[in-house]
Amino acid sequence: MLRRQSYSLPSFVNFPSESKGLCTLEKIPLFLFRVQTPPPASASEYLLGGIGRDESEDLTELPSPVQCSVKVKIPGYEPTLMNMRDGQIFPLGHQYRISCDSKDYRSVAFLQLNQEGREEFIVLLGFSSFFLGLRSSEMKWKLVMGFRTPLSDDIVTFRRRFYVTVRDTSLTKIYTFRIDPFSLRMTRLMPLNNVGSLKYLVPCGNDDELFMVEKFLSFYNNVIDFSRFTCKVSRLHEESDLWVEVSDLGDRVLFIRQQGNVSCSAKELPDGCGVSGNSILFTNELDNGTYVYKYGVDTGRGEDDINCWNFSGENRVTILSTSPVVSFRVEH
Repeated sequence: MLRRQSYSLPSFVNFPSESKGLCTLEKIPLFLFRVQTPPPASASEYLLGGIGRDESEDLTELPSPVQCSVKVKIPGYEPTLMNMRDGQIFPLGHQYRISCDSKDYRSVAFLQLNQEGREEFIVLLGFSSFFLGLRSSEMKWKLVMGFRTPLSDDIVTFRRRFYVTVRDTSLTKIYTFRIDPFSLRMTRLMPLNNVGSLKYLVPCGNDDELFMVEKFLSFYNNVIDFSRFTCKVSRLHEESDLWVEVSDLGDRVLFIRQQGNVSCSAKELPDGCGVSGNSILFTNELDNGTYVYKYGVDTGRGEDDINCWNFSGENRVTILSTSPVVSFRVEH
């Protein structure tokens, strides 16, 4: 975890050429905020995003620590002060962001390590078609193992290592790799190489588990059929570097979103909120109307496999906005 709120790092925008400029690595607290709705309410509304210190953030913290309001910015609306006493806040940990001028920057992860009694941090960055790594002891960006990829989606940390998803050159398969923070060597994890599926990494708890959510697309007359999407979920078996399929997440809720995937315990959510444990919620769908995914759902279609994660018809989810802050409504 970042010891300070931010660090100044060398710029990477001209890589492999060195740049005299700087970029800023920031730690952004993540929260799920439930908006209070007057009774009787048939739906719950949520905001999912970060709370930062400047005007560029999704939810901006006011200067005084005793204030109970945040400034909420949603596209199409004027920035609004929202009283935190009028809702409920559920902390979801932190995410990291690099402020730079490059449009080729995709994702970033941070690790604080202790090597030979000396503390240092390592940053892994998805930039253009490369992975770049930086050690605080050197303050210089390096190419990770000379590896070049057309597209990488996720970079996460789990038990003092980096994990990434990588598309192959044909863009039809997505692989997962572990990256050692000291050597920056990449090790491919097995299996999960299904063609035509999307893969998302979701760390849970304080390095408790690392899950892989694999979503299979469905087409009808060459048109995407959102109602027939299915998922498989696997847990990383760290000792064998294998993904092991699971059908039970316990009380966890996995949120799949554009700005990084997160999880929380359903026990932390109030009764009647419309979000229950052992479920997956995608807030990055192309369709604004979706459902929570659950395992073993009977869709009523005889040809459908129930031994996977399907739409649950219990609670309809409407995505109100996805950027810069995720806003969604759960009907129950």
